[in-house]
Amino acid sequence: MENIVQPLYEDNHLLIVNKPAGILVQGDKTGDKNLTDYCKEYIKKKYDKPGAVFLHPCHRLDRPVSGAIVFARTSKALERMNKLFASKKVQKTYWAIVKKHPPQKKGRLVSWLVKDPKRNVTTAYAEPVDGGLKAETDFKVLGKLNNHFLIEVEPRTGRPHQIRVHLSEMGSPIRGDLRYGFSKPNPDKSINLHARRIYFEHPVKKEPVVVRAGLPNDQFWEQFLTLETIKVKDKDTDRLY
Repeated sequence: MENIVQPLYEDNHLLIVNKPAGILVQGDKTGDKNLTDYCKEYIKKKYDKPGAVFLHPCHRLDRPVSGAIVFARTSKALERMNKLFASKKVQKTYWAIVKKHPPQKKGRLVSWLVKDPKRNVTTAYAEPVDGGLKAETDFKVLGKLNNHFLIEVEPRTGRPHQIRVHLSEMGSPIRGDLRYGFSKPNPDKSINLHARRIYFEHPVKKEPVVVRAGLPNDQFWEQFLTLETIKVKDKDTDRLY
């Protein structure tokens, strides 16, 4: 459990952890143990809590994705965090590794997404369609290393598989993401998409919460930290935006 639950921020209202790739946030039909259950066990043990532990994720990360995810420890915090997400007052930054250089160094991707729940695949359309939800994603190329590119991504909406399908539609599928067009899987079945940073106003304390999630313990990821552009950005959180 110690390796699964990697706390980044913790108080009486919230728990933010660095999710490993390959684990579900919540249970599904597979029955596999999920991050929510691991975090409940962590809280129960750390605080010696009797009975059931209240803990609920405030958003989602796909199973093969790693990075920062926020849990609410009280119903009041959950209700308020849901409002922050709904009003787009939570700022999320992702890093993605791709092999094909985007057509531009930076830009905004806009499309209408339709998810097929049976196949668990999202399709992007250039124009509004029946059942389609408008999705907007900002991106910027941070650097190149060994024929791969590191892209910083800021989703302005929160649609299922949004980043994955948007980068694929741009011609730059995420490394390891077979579902959206990459040529081969990663050895551990992860994809190189990481929720690097999250910022919001604390729903109860009304103070800024800024959390940066360390990269997965993987040499392929960690080599990108040698890029000078990354060194500069990570020196000062305020300079990230």
